[in-house]
Amino acid sequence: MASIRDDELPSSTGIPSSARRVDWVAPPALPVTEELLRALPKTDLHCHLDGSMRLRTILELAEQQKVHLPADTEDGLAKAIHMGEVCKSLEDYLVAFDVTLSVLQTAEALYRAAYELAVDAAAENVRYLEVRYSPALHLKKGLKMTTVIDSVLEGLRVAKRETGIKYGVIVCGIRHINPQTSMRLAELSVAYKNRGVIGFDLAGAEASFPAKDHKEAFQLILRNNVNCTAHAGEAFGPESISQAIHYLGAHRIGHGTRLREDGDLLNYVNDHRIPLEVCPSSNVQTGAVSSLDAHPLKFYFDYGLRVTINTDNRLITDTTVTKELWLSHKEIGLSLEDLTTIIVSGFKSAFLPSREKQDFLRQVNEEITRTLAAFEKRPQMVKQPA
Repeated sequence: MASIRDDELPSSTGIPSSARRVDWVAPPALPVTEELLRALPKTDLHCHLDGSMRLRTILELAEQQKVHLPADTEDGLAKAIHMGEVCKSLEDYLVAFDVTLSVLQTAEALYRAAYELAVDAAAENVRYLEVRYSPALHLKKGLKMTTVIDSVLEGLRVAKRETGIKYGVIVCGIRHINPQTSMRLAELSVAYKNRGVIGFDLAGAEASFPAKDHKEAFQLILRNNVNCTAHAGEAFGPESISQAIHYLGAHRIGHGTRLREDGDLLNYVNDHRIPLEVCPSSNVQTGAVSSLDAHPLKFYFDYGLRVTINTDNRLITDTTVTKELWLSHKEIGLSLEDLTTIIVSGFKSAFLPSREKQDFLRQVNEEITRTLAAFEKRPQMVKQPA
């Protein structure tokens, strides 16, 4: 009998035990370490540019641009933006974006932020990075939206030449900004299709700002065969996810933390293989879940949903993909077999053309096999991360 997870094969390195084929070989029984997870090829499909800067860069840009910051040292700035802290309120969490956006209003700053983000991702063996941001938030000093897009793309291009990392840009509409702005951003995305922009997103506060208000922008996106995703089910209930799928036509869901509250919708997402862009630590920081061990990630995975693990905001949450995978093992209980399956799902869920994706998957599966074999030959006395 064929597995219900046949779409997760062809040479994937992990399949949930509830649906594993008898001819499939599990990865070797290795201890899960930070070193091993860093060595594996990875994706980051949900990563915000304005939430993923370097502290030192913010300070240097602020000095160059004469921008006042709440602190003038890296430690002081980290504390001011609640870096890695569980925030008491959404307002506390959003303080960080006020800081980063204050220095991301020039072409040079956008170029540098994009370049450094891609370089940092490549340093932990992220092979494919999807960077998202809203050009509408970078116009305070008179930049054109096209200049914003071009500056970010140039930074990513240079990083690719230096590191080999592949990338794509996702343009974000913002829920709490008017739908007309979302339409302008959708038009921009259509114009830059095949020029670096690979998708469109809807971000921002879910409560009181329903996805259906932005339906017209997404209709333009879909008519032009552009990929789309949407933040949904993070701070609001499953009806937000339903709107993202049925009104916006979302191909992926950002977060989806509250999908478990609606079993019928959960099964629809599973049946239609709609990937979830899960960001575990960010969900704790914003209060979407009370703790990592209360996160639905393992339930989603065990049930058969296609899940991916991502950073969301590398700076604000003080994280990397490696760290998110490690915490998913240590705190959520995912095994090495589970993690390798999720890593492969990240590549399968990428907004890439099918043929390019298949070539990428073959390379990635071969590299995962080589990496696991290399670690299997090593002494097992490996220091665990603190």
